[in-house]
Amino acid sequence: QVQLVESGGGSVQAGGSLRLSCAASGYILSSSWMGWFRQAPGKEREGVAAIYTGGGSTYYADSVKGRFTISQDNAKTTVYLLMNSLKPEDTAMYYCATDLTSGAWFYSRGYRTWGQGTQVTVSS
Repeated sequence: QVQLVESGGGSVQAGGSLRLSCAASGYILSSSWMGWFRQAPGKEREGVAAIYTGGGSTYYADSVKGRFTISQDNAKTTVYLLMNSLKPEDTAMYYCATDLTSGAWFYSRGYRTWGQGTQVTVSS
């Protein structure tokens, strides 16, 4: 069974950048949906971005469009989320997920496999 491990979180000032990584251990994401989600304290988990590794199509939430970029490595074992122009409201725990079985890319309950999360904190 695939395991996902996120890394790259940290604390930055507003306007800064971070790149998150999501490594799929022992698994090639040949034709899979990979989603990045985030959850702030007291809020629901929300979809941030997703990529279909088969064709490379990407999707973004309106709140991050133009600032975040999702990509995959050539080996299709790691998915990245480059986050530029970070804002305090981007502060959250960020999770990657795969194995979308139902719903649209931003529907968190449709994913069956999740990583443990990595914290992103943006200060003003």
